[in-house]
Amino acid sequence: MQFVRFATDGGVRWGVSVDDRTYALDRFGAPSLEDLATPGYRRRVRRAVETGELPEIDEPETYLVPIPSVEQIVCVGLNYYDHAEEQDEEIPDTPMLFAKSPSSVTGPDAPIVHPADVEQVDYEVELGVVIGRTACDVSADEAEEYVAGYTVVNDVSARDAQFEDGQFFRGKSYDTFAPMGPALTAPDAIDANDVDVELRVNGEVKQESSTAEFIFDVGDTIEFLSHRMTLQPGTVISTGTPGGVGIFRDPPELLSPGDTVEAEVEGIGTLENHVVEE
Repeated sequence: MQFVRFATDGGVRWGVSVDDRTYALDRFGAPSLEDLATPGYRRRVRRAVETGELPEIDEPETYLVPIPSVEQIVCVGLNYYDHAEEQDEEIPDTPMLFAKSPSSVTGPDAPIVHPADVEQVDYEVELGVVIGRTACDVSADEAEEYVAGYTVVNDVSARDAQFEDGQFFRGKSYDTFAPMGPALTAPDAIDANDVDVELRVNGEVKQESSTAEFIFDVGDTIEFLSHRMTLQPGTVISTGTPGGVGIFRDPPELLSPGDTVEAEVEGIGTLENHVVEE
């Protein structure tokens, strides 16, 4: 089961997708992230679909970021074994963390703006974990209880800014550098630690792996974070990217205006964005 937000002439609406069909959630109202993290709410929605209480709708033309408000973006670096290997980095003992500005968030089919002062714009397909309930001192075994759902994140990066600064924040936080979507998959609908991930540029596969290659899985990451900071609803944890990023290819293969980028995570969908000039 997946939850989607989409634009209509009448404003923003919510829907739920089950077995490749989408149903309007109007009678339930706009769900909160805490609703989506609650098994009882998800059971009510599924029951309403099964009994025909929710009207089926055509597939929306314009999907939006499936999170009403992104409060913060916490990213995990070097979280796939092959990505650490391509950088010739040692496997970390604890998650390596950095942040992206929430103002960098953009939606499906929205443009990725290539800044005029940046030469090295790169792609990174990532599984996004959306926190739905306030999480503090949570154990790995309890972690899923705090998850509203999973989405696709493209952690777009300005490598020259990143390397010039010696830290990640500016290079990761340009406007439009955090596409998210197209759906929010319920936490009990997939095994987030064993799904395929892939990224394509102009139809050519650049990254291909599985979250089974995580160094730190979703539960371990939430436990580590929540023992050091309180995770509020609307926090997105971007769980790292596999090998194949553009900057470490020989020669580098970076994004240019006119490119189409498709980031796909099994069980969630494909997040497509087009690169444009500033």
